[in-house]
Amino acid sequence: MNSSWILSVVTFVYGAAALLYVSAWLFHKPVLGKSATALWIAGILGNTAGFCLRWAESYQMGIGRIPLSNLYESLVFFALTMAILYLFVEWRTGRREVGAFFGPLVFLAIAYASLSPNVTDQIRPLVPALKSNWLTIHVVTCFLGYAGFALAFVTSVMYLIRPAQGDGLLSRLPDPAILDDLTYRMIVFGFLFLSLGIITGSVWANSAWGSYWSWDPKETWSLITWIVYAVLLHARLMRAWTGRRVAWLSILGFMAVMFTYFGVNFLPGLHSYGSF
Repeated sequence: MNSSWILSVVTFVYGAAALLYVSAWLFHKPVLGKSATALWIAGILGNTAGFCLRWAESYQMGIGRIPLSNLYESLVFFALTMAILYLFVEWRTGRREVGAFFGPLVFLAIAYASLSPNVTDQIRPLVPALKSNWLTIHVVTCFLGYAGFALAFVTSVMYLIRPAQGDGLLSRLPDPAILDDLTYRMIVFGFLFLSLGIITGSVWANSAWGSYWSWDPKETWSLITWIVYAVLLHARLMRAWTGRRVAWLSILGFMAVMFTYFGVNFLPGLHSYGSF
């Protein structure tokens, strides 16, 4: 039994939990929701075990590094951060309907890592630029930010599709005011950690490459993403924007996050190793 096998099993656990969340929302059955939460917790525990075991395996191979340096490992960690953040939100709000929309997103992240033939799960030595203690701080803060933005994206979509009135399926989603407030809180959370990620990345870049900022594609798109969310927060705080305008800006911001994460890996630059 190795870490890749455990994480493959975790993929299906998250998938089953997501299916139960959707079923609980569709059929309005609390017992399905409770079962979904139990499976979700099991998925988090398995995800954590797989991550830690992969870390231990790297030491057994004489490499000895935290598993955060390639696309497979980052997707595994991204799924873990999103799953934990969602569980916290569910615990605080008691609203499992969000899981019906967010659960599939977490499942897709780890499924792409575990099942895609384009993503390798081999443990490889770090390239010289990554051999730094800043790796852990930078990557963890960035992915905590991404997790917050991912949840804000989902609640924004839910806000836009929820009817103002009616008694249909979509009307069983949380009240628009709750969704709007949750979107704002997740964006603040994400913005804080993305800011820390950019700062720690700049310090790391200076020690690795002798420059705090090189206008590398990932650096540039991280800045663009930061600006989008900064504009959103400014509009929210200074111009009292709420509702649909904030939801659409949140969706735009998450599109920038996804391009920062995936799109720039196909461009030449200092971060091109992220696609391996």
